[in-house]
Amino acid sequence: MKPAAPRPAEPRKLPLRTPGALVLGLILVVMIGLIEIGVLEYTYARLGIGHRFFGGLLLASLLGSVVNLPITALASTAPGARPTIVAVNLGGAVIPALLALYLLIVHRLYVDGAVAVAVVAGLSHALSRPVKGVGIAVPIFIPPIAAAITALVLAPDAAPALAYAAGSLGTLIGADLTNLGRLRELEAPLVSIGGAGTFDGVFLTGIFAVLLA
Repeated sequence: MKPAAPRPAEPRKLPLRTPGALVLGLILVVMIGLIEIGVLEYTYARLGIGHRFFGGLLLASLLGSVVNLPITALASTAPGARPTIVAVNLGGAVIPALLALYLLIVHRLYVDGAVAVAVVAGLSHALSRPVKGVGIAVPIFIPPIAAAITALVLAPDAAPALAYAAGSLGTLIGADLTNLGRLRELEAPLVSIGGAGTFDGVFLTGIFAVLLA
């Protein structure tokens, strides 16, 4: 008689951990969110913005991040390709720009603001390059560092406000607005200035600049 073939070993069953993993993941997401909100609130506090105003700005930025306002259409360089629609994102470009102008007016940083914005804009333009399917790429840490250093040199007493204005407006002007003529190279159906909303380079550059200053 031939010996009976051994039965294949049954796969080990792992204990059910899905509910615990979901709870742990939810707690982690909430903690990260609270940390990010805490960083933002600290940043706005350094700018002299109250808690209620901060909450309104944060909500407006989040809601505005899904709103793209078309401003023009550019003919594509590729034959037969559809034109590229150029839009401005409400949460990632319009709101940071308005806040920057507000800070410059409140702190009366007219001359210092113009100089600081020009410095960051020139540097951002020099470092920017179009990337097909992505947008205008700029090293994320260089503009805020330049904005913080410039603000500390020009107006140390109002460095956070000047750093935010120079970082956000300088990046918006130098990386985006001065490169409008190069947007055809992206070969994309839609190019949104500040299109990533609250996590766009314009928004983050202003935040990083304040923290550095």
